[in-house]
Amino acid sequence: MVHHVKRQFVFFGGKGGTGKTTCAAAYAYALSRLGIKTLVVSTDPAHSLADAFNRPIGLDVIPVAENLWGIEIDAEEEAKKYMKAIQDKMLHIVSAVIVEEIKRQIEIAYMSPGAEEAAIFDKFIELMESIGNPYDVIVFDTAPTGHTLRLITLPEILGIWIEHLIEKRANAMELMKVAAKYDKDLQEKIKEDPIIDTLQARRDKFALARKILTDKKNTAFYFVLNAEKLPIIETKRAIEILQKHDIGIGGVIVNKVIPEEAGPFFEKRRVDQEQYLKQIDEMFGGFGVARIPLLDSDIKGIEQLSEIAPLILKLDEM
Repeated sequence: MVHHVKRQFVFFGGKGGTGKTTCAAAYAYALSRLGIKTLVVSTDPAHSLADAFNRPIGLDVIPVAENLWGIEIDAEEEAKKYMKAIQDKMLHIVSAVIVEEIKRQIEIAYMSPGAEEAAIFDKFIELMESIGNPYDVIVFDTAPTGHTLRLITLPEILGIWIEHLIEKRANAMELMKVAAKYDKDLQEKIKEDPIIDTLQARRDKFALARKILTDKKNTAFYFVLNAEKLPIIETKRAIEILQKHDIGIGGVIVNKVIPEEAGPFFEKRRVDQEQYLKQIDEMFGGFGVARIPLLDSDIKGIEQLSEIAPLILKLDEM
């Protein structure tokens, strides 16, 4: 039986070390068991997705289980590929004279608002465009919170930045047109402007990403945290930022909750935790809160993932 897909894009956010990757992997695995074709994507430089599934996962999509695929994105690799693609495209269509200028512009672009993040974003968009064929759902195990939030707000920042570049470029072209009045060669060269075309294509891509991210019916962000003071403050801040950008919150997952039967050694910590759990329910109850108990070992492989999967899947029903 194929379960109805609630959302096409699911992001798992939270600090490194909270068990975010495990939750993303368990959620993706739970969906795949329901007959939903699911791709799980990690941009976490620690590459713990491979650990969660207990098998190597690399830069190319590989099958992990029935209806489940995985890929780990390397930001640095993607950034290099991304700059090279832009460069090749440019150098292919312009004359030697402005090659140096273009190389310089590309170097600047590379140093511009987070080239690695922009490259990852490109990869996200490329993967998002594959929705429906072959995947029904894409689960993103994103890098730790601050970085991810910058990524999510990037379309707006870059959109403004690109508009500005297009405007500057258009002014330069106007000047060249004046200069080309008596120069047939130059007239031919500036008939179409590859740089403006490329910038506009980028702008459109970012607009698409923005549209996907703010489509609350199809996209949601889950936060994974531990029941401690700092993670609660950070999660609250992160949720506020996402809400300001109109991005849907799917729920909050509290990981490593000390069970009552943990015994006297954990008693003091468990009592402290009760306070934080109360706080979490008060603050985030409206989004839905799932709790995952502290397990006696790190999760390695599908059998253990399937134990916690139903706990996370419950959030979709809240």
